[in-house]
Amino acid sequence: MRNWLVLLCPCVLGAALHLWLRLRSPQPVRTPGAGPADHLALNPHWKDTHYDMVVGVLSARNNHGLRKVIRSTWLKHLIQHPTLRQRVLVKFIIGTQGCEVPVEDREDPYSCKLFNITNPVLNQKIEAFSFSEDTSSGLSEDHVVSVRFRVLYPIIITSLGVFYDANNAGFQRNITVKLYQAEQEEALFSARFSPPSCGVQVNKLWYKPVEQFILPESFEGTIVWESQDLQGLVSRNLHNVTVNDGGGVLRVLAAGEGTLPHEFMEGVEGIAGGFIYIIQEGDTLLKNLRSRPQRLIDRITELREEDALLKEESSIYNDIVFVDVVDTYRNVPAKLLNFYRWTMETINFDLLLKTDDDCYVDLEAVFNRITYKNLDGPNFWWGNFRLNWAVDRTGKWQELEYPSPAYPAFACGSGYVISRDIVHWLASNSERLKTYQGEDVSMGIWMAAIGPKRYQDSLWLCEKTCETGMLSSPQYTPQELTELWELKELCSDPCKCEAR
Repeated sequence: MRNWLVLLCPCVLGAALHLWLRLRSPQPVRTPGAGPADHLALNPHWKDTHYDMVVGVLSARNNHGLRKVIRSTWLKHLIQHPTLRQRVLVKFIIGTQGCEVPVEDREDPYSCKLFNITNPVLNQKIEAFSFSEDTSSGLSEDHVVSVRFRVLYPIIITSLGVFYDANNAGFQRNITVKLYQAEQEEALFSARFSPPSCGVQVNKLWYKPVEQFILPESFEGTIVWESQDLQGLVSRNLHNVTVNDGGGVLRVLAAGEGTLPHEFMEGVEGIAGGFIYIIQEGDTLLKNLRSRPQRLIDRITELREEDALLKEESSIYNDIVFVDVVDTYRNVPAKLLNFYRWTMETINFDLLLKTDDDCYVDLEAVFNRITYKNLDGPNFWWGNFRLNWAVDRTGKWQELEYPSPAYPAFACGSGYVISRDIVHWLASNSERLKTYQGEDVSMGIWMAAIGPKRYQDSLWLCEKTCETGMLSSPQYTPQELTELWELKELCSDPCKCEAR
């Protein structure tokens, strides 16, 4: 039955994907992939009109409710304002494509990568590594060796193991093996090997049982081998071993493959042994695989409906810029760079304000602040900056490609303003700039290369709080945004209304 499923799933998935590509409706508007002339043909007045400010609102494809509230609150106020409506152009930034992989079948909810599991090895113990007979394990000078891995479906590690030295009679070493969760200083569990307590020999390793924990999906860990002897460990390079991933539930993270460089490893990268694990909840996994083809079909239908809604929304309001990316969290930095290209190709402007669709924004207060503080000039960046912000190595904000322990200064995401020349630099270099885990930290890394004049202002709020006179505040629901603006219109203060 299992083999039948493995053969069927790819066929059904392929057929469904082919159908989707044939039937998918065309995108509502052109994206920055088109030339400037195409944009001008569609919107000739934008290039002829000069705007003091362009506002780019990062928005997810399905956030119709948030966009609706913005159009009925601060954007409506802008359009009705006697002077600001001529000075500001507001555009929502949305990816042309939704992710075709259902959320349940992604490696993580923040990307569009398929959890590619085939023929899972269930109801049996799995040795994590296999070794070819013609590749021998050599005694090295390294006293500490480690390997990093990620769990894609829950597993339980039952034993930790070390290589034995074939030249010795029996086991004559003192070695400790520990498993750490990423960024944790204390080991989850460990095993100590010594001549009187060497465990059980299986194939080319000695194994000892450990306390059993369920390692959940997205768990990232490091196994560290450490020698207490004068001589180094018997070890192998990762390229000389075969990883037994259980059908796709486990991934070894090797340096140089989009993960952290060697200096972030404990000791030297490699293996000086192995571990044995079992897949948890195998029946649930099989059930999930059986229902995967139907989920893909449902997702295709959902995306077609989403495309139609976006096309209608765009034709009604003409305030959406579709940029040529798959609309996921990991691709938000690319969305931003594409929007910068679009603005330079399409609009005549002085300043650009970036915000998100879940943010309260007071554009009138922004312009009053610019006048009051005389904020102007080239190479200009105005926001609320986070300094010495630690780099996360796990979770939603996981960063495995920026090597420093802290980010350069970056403006928090509720809003910031940059001058046209900075937008021009970003747009001109958009094909070369590397994107990192978030658009706010990516912006900080990009800006570190040119050193703009930073204007610090705490009224660009970084957290979901309300302060009188605030320029922006993030992370609101549509209902909360509506309530804030109702107070703003009633009392000129979104935070409170004094008794009258």
